[in-house]
Amino acid sequence: MNQVDPAFPSDTQIRDVLARIAGLRALVIGDICLDRWCFYDPSLAEASRETGIPRVAVISYECTPGAGGTVSNNLVAMGVRDVAVLGVFGDDGLAYELRRALDSRDVETRYMVVSPETQTFTYTKYINVNTGEEDLPRTDFVNVNPWSAEVEAAVIEQLRAAAGESDVILVSDQAETDIGGVITSAVRKTLSEIARETPNKTIWVDSRMRPEHFRDVIVKINQEEAEMACDRLQLNRDFSLLRARTHSPLFLVTHGGDGVDLYSPSRADYVATARVEEPVDICGAGDSFSAGAAMALAATGDPVLAARFGNLVASITIMKRGTGTASPDEILDQAEINRR
Repeated sequence: MNQVDPAFPSDTQIRDVLARIAGLRALVIGDICLDRWCFYDPSLAEASRETGIPRVAVISYECTPGAGGTVSNNLVAMGVRDVAVLGVFGDDGLAYELRRALDSRDVETRYMVVSPETQTFTYTKYINVNTGEEDLPRTDFVNVNPWSAEVEAAVIEQLRAAAGESDVILVSDQAETDIGGVITSAVRKTLSEIARETPNKTIWVDSRMRPEHFRDVIVKINQEEAEMACDRLQLNRDFSLLRARTHSPLFLVTHGGDGVDLYSPSRADYVATARVEEPVDICGAGDSFSAGAAMALAATGDPVLAARFGNLVASITIMKRGTGTASPDEILDQAEINRR
């Protein structure tokens, strides 16, 4: 493993990346979910007259795009020219909330597939208004049945259409059920075909539970996910062998505040980063990294600079509550702080 000089991106490099990504078009495909942030008052937790169970008294709530939607939020905030999402809406009120949240952020939803056979993938999070902390169990709306052939075919058809209009495709494979989510084996096969047909297109995959099943695309996972994938394949936690198994042109293993490993067919590099002391909220850090690094890679073709830029974006978002984003001005300001 080669240790890359830990120098931070220069102001000129960052401005160049930001200028280039402002002309790029991005598609986020996968598990586009709704985050419902419910603010509750514990002093109003009266017991139900019917059951005697104390209620959770939600006094206000906010809806934001989550999972793959978090990636799209970051892309818009960074100034990417066009951002679209491709996933599956249920035919329900949650879909209305998610569409409204995406529309308010200028994220294009025309590729989304609507299916009455499913419910919109939703995370409901409870925030104590007295402490500002999320201190109750989350309520998740998850799907436990496989997609019908019709829904899967519709997703693939939309992927083919959207790929021709996108410079970068970011894949968010976040569903943690055994059947997976929007990214089925047929969708993975289509992504591999697109990668081979258009080798200059950046196809960036972030998969929590199935990274070893992708082929011919860029894969980014964290250390724990990489170790689990190696264990499933009996690869003795050799990440270079994991890269080879996926035929990935670039395989990234992130280590939080300890930097990123980059594996390509010809070399392996370690890129250090600036550790952030006492982060406010690391939720969505991986999505922020992916958004920044994927776009920087598409803009420059430089994996090391891409890793540095992704870490820079993530270092900003983890200092915000919830799934934060980073604007160009914030990115430039943070880079200046890091270089001091």
